This record gives sequence, C-alpha cells and structure tokens, in this order.
Amino acid sequence: LSFLLLCFRKSLIIPLVFCLLLQPPQALLSITTKPNIVLLMADDVGIGDIGCYGNDTIRTPNIDRLAKEGVKLTQHIAAAPLCTPSRAAFLTGRYPIRSGMDAINNYRVIFWNGGSGGLPPNETTFAKILQQQGYSTGLIGKWHLGVNCESYYDHCHHPLNHGFGYFYGMPFTLISDCITTEPPEMDREFRRKLWLYTQVMGLATLTSALARLTGLISVSWKTVTCLAVFSLLFFASWFSSYGFVRYWNCIMMRNYEVTEQPMVTERTTFLILRESISFIGRNKHRPFLLFLSFLHSHTPLLTTEKFLGKSRHGLYGDNVEEMDWMVGQVLDAIEKEGLKNTTLVYFASDHGGWLERQEGKRQLGGWNGIYRGKNCQGTLTFQEQLIKWPGVLPAETVIDEPTSLMDIYPTVVHLAGGAVPQDRVIDGRDLMPLLQGTAQHSEHEFLFHYCGVHLHAVRWHQKDRGALWKAHYVTPIFRPAGAGGCYDRGFCPCFGEGVTHHDPPLLFELSQDPSEAKPLTAETEPLFDMVIEKIGRAIEEHRRTLTPVPEQLSSYNIIWKPWLQPCCGTFPFCWCDKEGDI
Repeated sequence: LSFLLLCFRKSLIIPLVFCLLLQPPQALLSITTKPNIVLLMADDVGIGDIGCYGNDTIRTPNIDRLAKEGVKLTQHIAAAPLCTPSRAAFLTGRYPIRSGMDAINNYRVIFWNGGSGGLPPNETTFAKILQQQGYSTGLIGKWHLGVNCESYYDHCHHPLNHGFGYFYGMPFTLISDCITTEPPEMDREFRRKLWLYTQVMGLATLTSALARLTGLISVSWKTVTCLAVFSLLFFASWFSSYGFVRYWNCIMMRNYEVTEQPMVTERTTFLILRESISFIGRNKHRPFLLFLSFLHSHTPLLTTEKFLGKSRHGLYGDNVEEMDWMVGQVLDAIEKEGLKNTTLVYFASDHGGWLERQEGKRQLGGWNGIYRGKNCQGTLTFQEQLIKWPGVLPAETVIDEPTSLMDIYPTVVHLAGGAVPQDRVIDGRDLMPLLQGTAQHSEHEFLFHYCGVHLHAVRWHQKDRGALWKAHYVTPIFRPAGAGGCYDRGFCPCFGEGVTHHDPPLLFELSQDPSEAKPLTAETEPLFDMVIEKIGRAIEEHRRTLTPVPEQLSSYNIIWKPWLQPCCGTFPFCWCDKEGDI
C-alpha cells in the first residue's frame, strides 16, 4: 500500500507538503516502519509565486506535480512572520515567545554570526528526537538561529547542538551584502546615519584643526586631538562590523568548520544541491532526516546562468524556477536510490513573499495573492499544505481545518516512533488523525498571531458552526494608503507609531472573507460580543501558560561581538576557500 504524504504551503508562508511516504503493499496501513523524512523549506516565497496556486508567469512543474497528486490544507498557518522566529517554531513545535526567539525591539531576527543570541540549548528540536530514534539527521542550507554563546568555539546554538548530525550551509541567511555588485541590505538606513555622523565628526575635527592653524578660533591642540581620536574610534566601532558584513555573515560551514569566508556565491546553488543528494546516497540504508533549507528566494536572488532570463517574472521568477528545478533533482535522487516508497517529502516556505523588497523599479520580493503584507503581523501568515497518500487519502481532497507550521513537529516525531517532550508546552498538534480521516476537525481551537512579543491577532475555530473567526487587536499602518504592505519602511513594525490598536478588535469570519476586507461589527454580526468574549478568555488562558525566558533577540544578544565571530583563520584575518575548484 503506497502512502505519499505531505505537500505544504503558506500565504505569508507558502508550505506545500508533499509526502512521498509509500509503505510496502499491505491490506492495511501500517506506520510501524520508520520513514525517511525530507523537509524542503524555501525562503520568502509567497502564495502567489507557485503555478499550482494560479501563477502563470513562473513555471514550477515539480512542485505543481506534487501538489496535483496531494491533499490540500487551506488553513495552514505560520507561527511567525520572519525567518528566525518562524524557523524556531518549526523546529521546536512551540510559539517562539516560549523559547525567547521573539523580540521586544525592532530587531526580530538574528543579525550577526558573531552575536550571542540563538535557539537555546535547552530546546528540544524534532531533529534531536529523531536522532535518538536512530535517524541519521542532516541540515543543508540556511540556519539563521545563531552559532555561539560565550566563545567562538562553544557552538551552543549550532545545528549540531540541536540534533543534526551533519550540517553544510550558511549559519546566517543570504543577504545582498554577500554580493559586491549589489547595494547593501543589512541595516541600510542605520548605516547611512552612521556614515553621516562620521562625516560630521570628521568635518568638525578638520574645521577645528584649520581654525587652530589660521588662528581664527582659539582651539587648543589637545581639543583637536581629542576630537580626532573620538572620530576615529567612532568610525572604527561601527565600520569594524558593518564594513565587513560580507566576511562576518556571508560564510559557509561544514559541521563546525568554516569552509568559505566569504562565500563564493557563483557555486553556492551547486554545492547545496550536491550536498543534499550526497546525504541521501550516504544514508539510504538507514532512516534519515534531511532538512534542505533553501537560500532561494531571498535577495540577492542567487540564480545560475542556466535560469537567468527564463521566466516572465524577472529575476525573482528565474530564482523560483531554479528552486523548483532543485526540488525535482532531490526527488529524482530519492527515486534513483529506490527510496520513493519509504520517504516522506515536505515542501514549505518559512513565510510569505517580501512585497516591499524593491530596488528602483525592480521587484525582488514575492507575491501573496489575496493576502496583504508579509512581515507585519498575524493577519497574513496563511499557508496551504498539500499531502499525497495514495490508497489512504483520496486525491484532490481539500481540508479546510486550521493547522499550523508547528504541527510538523509532533507529526514527524510520531512517524519516527518518538514521543514529544512532556516537560514543556508543545503548541503543535499531530496531523496524522486529520490526514487519515480518523478525526474530522483539527485539534487547534485557537491560534495566536504574534509580531515579536506582541500579540496582534487570534484565530478561533468554532467547530459546531464551521466558522473561522479572527480578531485583530493590533494592525500595521500600510503605506501608501490602500497598499498591502509597509512600503515606506520596508518592514511592518510590531509596535509604536507604525501600528493601530483596536478596541474592540477588528473581527473577520475567514470562511466568508479570507482576504479580511470587511470587518464585522456588533451591528452587522449578532455573535460579535460572544466571539470577542470567547477569544478574550482564550488569550488569558494562553498567557497563563507563558513563562519568563531569556530574550535571545535582546539588544545585547544581537550586536556583533568579535570574540564570537566564526573565523577560518586567526581573527581578524578571516578568509578562506576550502572547497577548491569544482
């Protein structure tokens, strides 16, 4: 009996889970055999970027083929709208606020390889549980969950300390700073201010020196010297980090070893694909977990010449089409090794398209269909999931029950024969009963949408009526007016002047208004007061389950610390290329 499982997609996140999990022929389904598990995660891909969701300018035949053969979950939700917290939730099955991976400030992601924040060592990832169940576990590609805590060699946040037996890829995330021909992306506005302050101080020093030399103003040489020293120290304090972003953040590692510093971007796609296929081949005789975390389709949109200019959606479309080709290569490798019938394959995006990412008239981010924004709030963290299970789940089945990206955690743990931790709250729910049809409803009654540590919205599934309510307590102010994103800022904020608080909250019934276009009121919705009261009680109960934890994305943890910087030489002389010619 074959069982092809999971293809998942998201709207601010677009998971398509395509599971190829085929059991040996049997009269009845058995999941006593541990399947291989391949998790494919894209970066910044929106719901409107994939062919099977209506895009006719980007060709994604490999993803579309899996989607066509699968079951569709239409209400699959991301746990966070940005890379670091979303991936933390994915790996731990917990809202990122529980692990300290959400921020109280505007820096809501890991900013430096040389920072001290990251996924805490006491968190138990599904990789760690699967490793204990005898799985060979590997992560290829993007990590973005920290590296070190107190020294450059403690690797407390490293993938190998979180259950992955093999790691090859970027400990950080791909950014435009990794390519010398692209304008800087990281903290762009802040860097401009730092340059301005440096120039002002330099001008003040020069003016003082000239005034002293010409006798126009009585200024002591001691004062001039102090100004010069202060200006130089100020410049050095920030340029030592921001001036060398390509060397500090754009690196590749194999396990604990830095192999490229800076990375050679022209061959990165080839190396990641080669490593993924090699991992499958090396572990074909035992159960394995492969987490292939694509660098596609984050700016600067690294795309090989073979795919440049091929799509009708510019460079972004070219990049997505290349990622789809990589998906096909991985699936071909699985089939070539004779593992198709014993492998679960899952495809997802960590969050949706970055609408605001533009350079002049070039659109460098994705598209989220009918859903607005991307990195703003819980409004837009829709996903859809596609699952194939021949002989068990009928083809082209649609499940409208609310589910979450965090549900992958208990699902893969269950399939591997493990048990979820009992010493902490796990927010994910096992999807298997819903997928097998033994349960008619999702186990989720409420889903909470955070922006940083700020609760913005709550979703309530009223199962007896089949209604799906969503209450917004905070929303970002989209600019320009009527736009679907915060184009004036590049990112939507979580708090402050860039948001609006609602009392009573904005209420939508998503089964009737999925794009959240027409808020309901007590005058237009008879159940308005009851729904708001019910959601309010759920928030109180949810907050009672939260416990204080160290803030991994605090201002101190996110700043660059030279003594934590991964380096393939003797700091600060950090450059190497250990891959050689390929």
